[in-house]
Amino acid sequence: MPLAMNREVFITCAVTGAGDTTARSDKVPVTPKEIAAAGIEAARAGAAVVHCHVRDPRTGAAARDPALYREVVDRIRSADIDVVINLTAGMGGDLVLGGVETPLPLAEAGTDMAGATERLAHIRDCLPEICTLDCGTMNFSVGDYIMANTPDMLREMGRQMTALGVRPEIEAFDTGHLWFARQLADEGIIEDPVLVQLCMGVPWGAPDDLNTFLAMVNNLPESWTFSAFSIGRNALAYPAAAVLAGGNVRVGLEDNIYLSKGVFASNGQLVEKAVQVVEGMGAAIVGPDEVRKRLKLTKR
Repeated sequence: MPLAMNREVFITCAVTGAGDTTARSDKVPVTPKEIAAAGIEAARAGAAVVHCHVRDPRTGAAARDPALYREVVDRIRSADIDVVINLTAGMGGDLVLGGVETPLPLAEAGTDMAGATERLAHIRDCLPEICTLDCGTMNFSVGDYIMANTPDMLREMGRQMTALGVRPEIEAFDTGHLWFARQLADEGIIEDPVLVQLCMGVPWGAPDDLNTFLAMVNNLPESWTFSAFSIGRNALAYPAAAVLAGGNVRVGLEDNIYLSKGVFASNGQLVEKAVQVVEGMGAAIVGPDEVRKRLKLTKR
């Protein structure tokens, strides 16, 4: 893909994620009411897309209860502002080995493996415009945790998403994930226009240095639409990098909890900061209707 600055940019806000961020910032939304309110706040600040996980309202731990998703989606759809809804389908692929000497049996704490149909139960129920497809298996962060997504699992999940009329967002944590995404497209499992999220700086996927980022961008077919983000200290710089590389922007408390050093952010504040960066570069922010037009999304 030739590098050319994107002049019409959409912003995605990933409002809560599944990580243990609730223990570090009280601004991370937990209940369906809080998650929906965070999505609405992000939309008012300029996000065209909100990407939502759900959490156990009592503990704050990651969850995949369809009823929680239904409440979040209903609250956002009933709000007086328009936004594209993007739900995760990454839950249910969590594998934690029992230890370095006894990998089996698997650890009960943290292991959550489900079939393709079960992993997409909330997608069938809520019919968001977009849902994510984590396009590979990876050693994820620390310990004995593996994000498990086999080729056959991804093929089946991709088929079901396409049959539902929900646009998959390919989550690519390394170049091999993009390689397999191209295979899914070649097999007709995912359809044009293909949407990709480049996930940078997540241990132990692609590091977020610019050389690696450009390698990821250069592995994308020219016709595909992409956004990019980095977690942690480089998160606030990545809107500029993504736009310069021809892409779109993702921010949000799933990826970064700080507005500046030592200052906790809200989702709306992170979106506002991204808007300032994008517009300061001379690009325009586009809204949900333009995103739907580009990606051929079905509003529900």
